[in-house]
Amino acid sequence: MKQYLSLLKDVNDNGVVKSDRTGVGTKNVFGRQTRYDLSVGFPAVTTKKLNLNSVIHELLWFISGETNIEYLVKNNVNIWNEWPFRAYLKEIGQDIPAVGSEEWSDYLQEYVENIKTDHDFALKYGKLGPVYGHQWRHWPGKNGEEIDQIAELIDTLKNNPDSRRMIVSAWNVTDIEEMTKAGLPPCHSLFQFNVLEGKLNCQLYQRSADMFLGVPFNIASYSLLTMMVAQVVGLQPGEFVHTIGDAHVYLNHLDQVKLQLSRKPKKLPKMIINPNIKSIFDFKIDDFELVGYDPHPPIKAPIAV
Repeated sequence: MKQYLSLLKDVNDNGVVKSDRTGVGTKNVFGRQTRYDLSVGFPAVTTKKLNLNSVIHELLWFISGETNIEYLVKNNVNIWNEWPFRAYLKEIGQDIPAVGSEEWSDYLQEYVENIKTDHDFALKYGKLGPVYGHQWRHWPGKNGEEIDQIAELIDTLKNNPDSRRMIVSAWNVTDIEEMTKAGLPPCHSLFQFNVLEGKLNCQLYQRSADMFLGVPFNIASYSLLTMMVAQVVGLQPGEFVHTIGDAHVYLNHLDQVKLQLSRKPKKLPKMIINPNIKSIFDFKIDDFELVGYDPHPPIKAPIAV
Protein backbone atom coordinates (compact mmCIF):
# COMPACT_ATOMS: atom_id res chain seq x y z
CA MET A 1 0.00 0.00 0.00
CA LYS A 2 3.01 2.30 -0.35
CA GLN A 3 1.55 3.84 -3.51
CA TYR A 4 -1.61 4.85 -1.67
CA LEU A 5 0.37 6.33 1.22
CA SER A 6 2.63 8.20 -1.20
CA LEU A 7 -0.40 9.74 -2.91
CA LEU A 8 -1.98 10.58 0.45
CA LYS A 9 1.23 12.38 1.42
CA ASP A 10 1.32 14.17 -1.94
CA VAL A 11 -2.20 15.52 -1.43
CA ASN A 12 -1.51 16.44 2.20
CA ASP A 13 1.79 18.20 1.44
CA ASN A 14 1.09 19.73 -1.97
CA GLY A 15 -2.68 20.04 -2.26
CA VAL A 16 -4.26 23.40 -3.01
CA VAL A 17 -6.89 24.49 -0.51
CA LYS A 18 -10.33 24.80 -2.15
CA SER A 19 -13.94 25.18 -1.14
CA ASP A 20 -16.23 22.23 -1.81
CA ARG A 21 -19.87 21.14 -1.93
CA THR A 22 -19.94 20.13 1.73
CA GLY A 23 -18.61 23.42 3.08
CA VAL A 24 -15.78 21.66 4.95
CA GLY A 25 -12.99 22.59 2.53
CA THR A 26 -10.30 20.38 1.02
CA LYS A 27 -6.70 20.11 -0.11
CA ASN A 28 -6.71 19.01 -3.76
CA VAL A 29 -4.50 17.68 -6.53
CA PHE A 30 -5.73 16.57 -9.94
CA GLY A 31 -4.90 13.61 -12.15
CA ARG A 32 -3.13 10.78 -10.31
CA GLN A 33 -2.76 7.01 -10.79
CA THR A 34 -1.73 4.08 -8.59
CA ARG A 35 -1.39 0.37 -9.45
CA TYR A 36 -1.83 -2.76 -7.31
CA ASP A 37 -0.55 -6.19 -8.31
CA LEU A 38 -3.14 -8.59 -6.93
CA SER A 39 -0.75 -11.53 -7.12
CA VAL A 40 1.39 -10.17 -4.26
CA GLY A 41 -1.40 -9.73 -1.74
CA PHE A 42 -4.75 -8.10 -1.18
CA PRO A 43 -4.43 -4.30 -1.03
CA ALA A 44 -6.19 -3.68 2.28
CA VAL A 45 -4.64 -0.65 3.97
CA THR A 46 -2.65 -1.67 7.05
CA THR A 47 -1.85 1.76 8.54
CA LYS A 48 -5.40 1.79 9.93
CA LYS A 49 -8.01 -0.94 10.20
CA LEU A 50 -10.27 -1.32 7.18
CA ASN A 51 -13.85 -2.45 7.79
CA LEU A 52 -13.80 -5.30 5.29
CA ASN A 53 -17.35 -6.46 6.05
CA SER A 54 -18.61 -3.05 4.94
CA VAL A 55 -16.54 -3.24 1.75
CA ILE A 56 -17.93 -6.67 0.86
CA HIS A 57 -21.55 -5.93 1.75
CA GLU A 58 -21.49 -2.71 -0.27
CA LEU A 59 -19.97 -4.50 -3.28
CA LEU A 60 -22.55 -7.32 -3.12
CA TRP A 61 -25.23 -4.62 -2.86
CA PHE A 62 -23.91 -2.91 -5.99
CA ILE A 63 -23.80 -6.19 -7.92
CA SER A 64 -27.35 -7.05 -6.88
CA GLY A 65 -28.60 -3.86 -8.52
CA GLU A 66 -30.13 -2.64 -5.25
CA THR A 67 -30.19 1.07 -4.35
CA ASN A 68 -32.11 1.11 -1.06
CA ILE A 69 -29.97 1.27 2.09
CA GLU A 70 -32.15 -1.24 3.98
CA TYR A 71 -29.85 -4.18 3.14
CA LEU A 72 -26.78 -2.21 4.21
CA VAL A 73 -28.28 -0.96 7.47
CA LYS A 74 -29.47 -4.45 8.42
CA ASN A 75 -25.87 -5.62 7.96
CA ASN A 76 -24.49 -2.76 10.07
CA VAL A 77 -23.09 -0.88 7.09
CA ASN A 78 -23.79 2.80 7.67
CA ILE A 79 -21.64 4.55 5.07
CA TRP A 80 -24.60 5.70 2.94
CA ASN A 81 -27.01 6.78 5.68
CA GLU A 82 -26.48 10.52 5.75
CA TRP A 83 -27.64 11.29 2.22
CA PRO A 84 -31.10 9.67 2.28
CA PHE A 85 -31.42 10.89 5.89
CA ARG A 86 -31.03 14.49 4.75
CA ALA A 87 -33.57 13.88 1.96
CA TYR A 88 -35.95 12.36 4.52
CA LEU A 89 -35.76 15.43 6.75
CA LYS A 90 -36.55 17.66 3.79
CA GLU A 91 -39.50 15.49 2.75
CA ILE A 92 -41.12 15.58 6.20
CA GLY A 93 -40.49 19.31 6.54
CA GLN A 94 -37.98 19.01 9.37
CA ASP A 95 -35.27 21.66 9.67
CA ILE A 96 -31.87 20.09 9.01
CA PRO A 97 -29.59 20.46 12.05
CA ALA A 98 -25.87 21.12 11.78
CA VAL A 99 -24.04 18.02 10.56
CA GLY A 100 -22.34 16.31 13.48
CA SER A 101 -24.34 18.14 16.13
CA GLU A 102 -26.07 16.28 18.94
CA GLU A 103 -29.43 17.00 17.33
CA TRP A 104 -28.19 15.65 13.97
CA SER A 105 -26.90 12.49 15.64
CA ASP A 106 -30.13 11.90 17.56
CA TYR A 107 -32.31 12.31 14.49
CA LEU A 108 -29.97 10.13 12.43
CA GLN A 109 -29.97 7.35 15.02
CA GLU A 110 -33.78 7.34 15.05
CA TYR A 111 -33.90 7.30 11.24
CA VAL A 112 -31.46 4.38 10.98
CA GLU A 113 -33.39 2.39 13.58
CA ASN A 114 -36.57 2.92 11.57
CA ILE A 115 -34.84 1.76 8.38
CA LYS A 116 -33.65 -1.36 10.20
CA THR A 117 -36.94 -2.32 11.82
CA ASP A 118 -39.72 -0.94 9.58
CA HIS A 119 -39.70 -2.31 6.04
CA ASP A 120 -42.39 0.08 4.81
CA PHE A 121 -40.46 3.04 6.21
CA ALA A 122 -37.30 1.77 4.49
CA LEU A 123 -39.09 1.38 1.16
CA LYS A 124 -40.29 4.97 1.35
CA TYR A 125 -37.31 6.74 2.89
CA GLY A 126 -34.29 4.50 2.28
CA LYS A 127 -34.02 5.08 -1.45
CA LEU A 128 -30.85 6.59 -2.88
CA GLY A 129 -32.18 6.97 -6.40
CA PRO A 130 -30.57 5.48 -9.54
CA VAL A 131 -27.03 5.19 -8.14
CA TYR A 132 -24.37 2.52 -8.78
CA GLY A 133 -26.36 -0.72 -8.62
CA HIS A 134 -29.14 0.69 -10.79
CA GLN A 135 -26.73 1.82 -13.49
CA TRP A 136 -24.66 -1.38 -13.36
CA ARG A 137 -27.65 -3.70 -13.68
CA HIS A 138 -30.59 -1.59 -14.98
CA TRP A 139 -29.16 1.04 -17.32
CA PRO A 140 -32.19 2.45 -19.19
CA GLY A 141 -32.05 1.59 -22.88
CA LYS A 142 -34.30 2.29 -25.82
CA ASN A 143 -38.02 1.58 -25.77
CA GLY A 144 -38.07 0.92 -22.03
CA GLU A 145 -35.71 -2.06 -21.94
CA GLU A 146 -32.87 -2.28 -19.42
CA ILE A 147 -29.20 -3.06 -20.03
CA ASP A 148 -27.47 -5.33 -17.52
CA GLN A 149 -23.88 -4.12 -17.85
CA ILE A 150 -22.50 -6.71 -15.41
CA ALA A 151 -24.10 -9.64 -17.23
CA GLU A 152 -22.86 -8.28 -20.56
CA LEU A 153 -19.37 -7.83 -19.13
CA ILE A 154 -19.22 -11.45 -17.97
CA ASP A 155 -20.50 -12.69 -21.32
CA THR A 156 -17.88 -10.67 -23.21
CA LEU A 157 -15.06 -11.88 -20.98
CA LYS A 158 -16.07 -15.47 -21.64
CA ASN A 159 -16.64 -15.15 -25.38
CA ASN A 160 -14.51 -12.23 -26.58
CA PRO A 161 -11.79 -11.59 -23.97
CA ASP A 162 -9.70 -9.49 -26.40
CA SER A 163 -12.43 -6.86 -26.58
CA ARG A 164 -11.49 -3.28 -25.76
CA ARG A 165 -15.09 -2.43 -24.92
CA MET A 166 -15.45 -4.15 -21.54
CA ILE A 167 -16.58 -1.03 -19.72
CA VAL A 168 -19.18 -0.59 -16.99
CA SER A 169 -20.35 2.98 -16.45
CA ALA A 170 -22.24 4.48 -13.54
CA TRP A 171 -22.09 8.01 -14.97
CA ASN A 172 -25.49 8.30 -16.64
CA VAL A 173 -25.87 11.99 -17.45
CA THR A 174 -29.65 11.72 -17.66
CA ASP A 175 -29.89 10.52 -14.05
CA ILE A 176 -27.34 12.79 -12.34
CA GLU A 177 -29.93 15.23 -10.98
CA GLU A 178 -32.11 12.39 -9.69
CA MET A 179 -29.10 10.74 -8.00
CA THR A 180 -28.34 14.00 -6.21
CA LYS A 181 -31.72 14.20 -4.47
CA ALA A 182 -31.01 11.46 -1.92
CA GLY A 183 -27.58 10.15 -2.86
CA LEU A 184 -24.47 11.24 -4.74
CA PRO A 185 -23.54 11.31 -8.42
CA PRO A 186 -21.08 8.43 -8.87
CA CYS A 187 -17.59 9.18 -7.59
CA HIS A 188 -16.19 5.96 -9.07
CA SER A 189 -17.63 6.71 -12.46
CA LEU A 190 -16.60 3.83 -14.73
CA PHE A 191 -14.34 0.82 -14.85
CA GLN A 192 -12.80 -1.21 -17.65
CA PHE A 193 -11.54 -4.78 -17.78
CA ASN A 194 -8.71 -6.05 -19.95
CA VAL A 195 -7.20 -9.52 -20.39
CA LEU A 196 -3.46 -9.98 -20.91
CA GLU A 197 -1.74 -13.39 -20.88
CA GLY A 198 -4.54 -15.06 -18.95
CA LYS A 199 -4.74 -12.34 -16.31
CA LEU A 200 -7.67 -10.04 -15.69
CA ASN A 201 -6.85 -6.38 -15.14
CA CYS A 202 -9.23 -3.65 -14.04
CA GLN A 203 -8.89 0.11 -14.33
CA LEU A 204 -11.22 2.41 -12.40
CA TYR A 205 -11.73 6.06 -13.25
CA GLN A 206 -12.75 7.92 -10.12
CA ARG A 207 -13.81 11.53 -10.71
CA SER A 208 -13.67 12.48 -7.03
CA ALA A 209 -11.68 10.73 -4.30
CA ASP A 210 -11.76 11.29 -0.54
CA MET A 211 -8.21 10.12 0.10
CA PHE A 212 -8.54 9.37 3.81
CA LEU A 213 -11.97 7.79 4.21
CA GLY A 214 -13.03 6.72 0.74
CA VAL A 215 -10.00 5.63 -1.27
CA PRO A 216 -8.88 2.69 0.93
CA PHE A 217 -12.46 1.43 0.60
CA ASN A 218 -12.46 1.90 -3.18
CA ILE A 219 -9.12 0.13 -3.64
CA ALA A 220 -10.29 -2.89 -1.65
CA SER A 221 -13.70 -2.97 -3.34
CA TYR A 222 -12.50 -2.92 -6.93
CA SER A 223 -9.60 -5.25 -6.21
CA LEU A 224 -12.09 -7.72 -4.76
CA LEU A 225 -14.43 -7.24 -7.72
CA THR A 226 -11.53 -8.02 -10.06
CA MET A 227 -10.79 -11.22 -8.16
CA MET A 228 -14.45 -12.28 -8.16
CA VAL A 229 -14.87 -11.67 -11.89
CA ALA A 230 -11.58 -13.43 -12.63
CA GLN A 231 -12.78 -16.52 -10.77
CA VAL A 232 -16.12 -16.81 -12.54
CA VAL A 233 -14.60 -16.37 -16.03
CA GLY A 234 -11.63 -18.68 -15.46
CA LEU A 235 -8.80 -16.13 -15.36
CA GLN A 236 -6.14 -15.13 -12.84
CA PRO A 237 -6.30 -11.71 -11.15
CA GLY A 238 -3.79 -9.27 -12.58
CA GLU A 239 -3.60 -5.58 -11.69
CA PHE A 240 -6.03 -3.08 -10.28
CA VAL A 241 -5.24 0.34 -11.74
CA HIS A 242 -6.76 3.32 -9.91
CA THR A 243 -6.99 6.52 -11.95
CA ILE A 244 -8.22 9.55 -10.03
CA GLY A 245 -9.42 12.94 -11.21
CA ASP A 246 -9.83 15.14 -8.13
CA ALA A 247 -7.89 13.63 -5.21
CA HIS A 248 -8.54 15.47 -1.97
CA VAL A 249 -8.17 15.46 1.79
CA TYR A 250 -10.88 17.20 3.82
CA LEU A 251 -9.57 19.92 6.10
CA ASN A 252 -11.16 18.21 9.12
CA HIS A 253 -9.15 15.04 8.36
CA LEU A 254 -5.66 16.60 8.50
CA ASP A 255 -4.81 15.34 12.00
CA GLN A 256 -5.98 11.84 11.09
CA VAL A 257 -3.90 11.89 7.90
CA LYS A 258 -0.84 12.98 9.88
CA LEU A 259 -1.35 10.07 12.28
CA GLN A 260 -1.80 7.56 9.47
CA LEU A 261 1.31 8.76 7.63
CA SER A 262 3.34 8.34 10.83
CA ARG A 263 2.61 4.61 10.91
CA LYS A 264 4.72 1.95 9.23
CA PRO A 265 2.86 -0.26 6.70
CA LYS A 266 2.61 -3.95 7.48
CA LYS A 267 2.61 -7.04 5.27
CA LEU A 268 -0.36 -7.34 2.94
CA PRO A 269 -2.96 -10.00 3.75
CA LYS A 270 -4.31 -12.64 1.39
CA MET A 271 -7.92 -12.85 0.24
CA ILE A 272 -9.41 -16.34 0.05
CA ILE A 273 -12.57 -16.68 -2.07
CA ASN A 274 -14.85 -19.73 -2.08
CA PRO A 275 -13.75 -21.54 -5.28
CA ASN A 276 -17.14 -23.18 -5.72
CA ILE A 277 -18.85 -19.93 -6.74
CA LYS A 278 -19.16 -19.81 -10.54
CA SER A 279 -21.59 -16.91 -11.01
CA ILE A 280 -20.87 -13.30 -10.12
CA PHE A 281 -24.42 -13.05 -8.76
CA ASP A 282 -24.05 -15.97 -6.30
CA PHE A 283 -21.44 -14.59 -3.91
CA LYS A 284 -22.38 -14.13 -0.24
CA ILE A 285 -20.51 -12.54 2.65
CA ASP A 286 -19.36 -15.94 3.95
CA ASP A 287 -17.55 -16.68 0.66
CA PHE A 288 -14.65 -14.38 1.60
CA GLU A 289 -11.87 -14.73 4.15
CA LEU A 290 -9.02 -12.26 4.65
CA VAL A 291 -6.00 -14.11 6.00
CA GLY A 292 -3.05 -12.49 7.76
CA TYR A 293 -4.55 -9.03 8.18
CA ASP A 294 -2.81 -7.31 11.10
CA PRO A 295 -3.50 -3.58 10.73
CA HIS A 296 -2.81 -0.66 13.01
CA PRO A 297 -5.86 0.48 15.05
CA PRO A 298 -8.75 2.32 13.36
CA ILE A 299 -8.64 6.09 12.93
CA LYS A 300 -12.03 7.73 13.17
CA ALA A 301 -12.95 10.80 11.13
CA PRO A 302 -16.23 12.57 10.33
CA ILE A 303 -17.78 12.03 6.92
CA ALA A 304 -18.43 15.15 4.86
CA VAL A 305 -22.05 15.21 3.68
